[in-house]
Amino acid sequence: MTDTPMQPHIHTATLPDLEPVAQLFDAYRQFYQYPSDLVLASTYIAQRLEKGESVILLARDGAGAALGFCQLYPTFCSLEAKPIYALYDLYVAPAARGAGIGKQLLLAAEQTARDHGMCRLDLTTAKTNIPAQAAYEALGWVRDDVYFAYSKVIDGPKP
Repeated sequence: MTDTPMQPHIHTATLPDLEPVAQLFDAYRQFYQYPSDLVLASTYIAQRLEKGESVILLARDGAGAALGFCQLYPTFCSLEAKPIYALYDLYVAPAARGAGIGKQLLLAAEQTARDHGMCRLDLTTAKTNIPAQAAYEALGWVRDDVYFAYSKVIDGPKP
């Protein structure tokens, strides 16, 4: 792809979009050093779509080829007492990078949040993902320098 921006068609994914979204999701997981597992990716995305547990925005080119996706999970901000979206997944296929697809997905996520009455979008990214950080900041995202993020792995149920 060239470095000139293109206008992808971005829409909210539904079950008929499962295959291309699952393929992109599998590639996204591989980007973060997880092994390829298309069955897991398909099952996970199908469950989110069937249960309405996330909003997945899918970018396609004029010929219908999937270029990238963004996944938003609804949650809440207790302090503001309002709903927010956690933008957990954003991925652009390597062949489509540099064409403005990520920016268009971020702008579509912002509009989707606005349309759904969310007061904020939150995201985290790897400290080493400098290109993504630059893109976020160029679109007005503000890095949190006040709070640390923590996580804890929870083992499965004990017999």
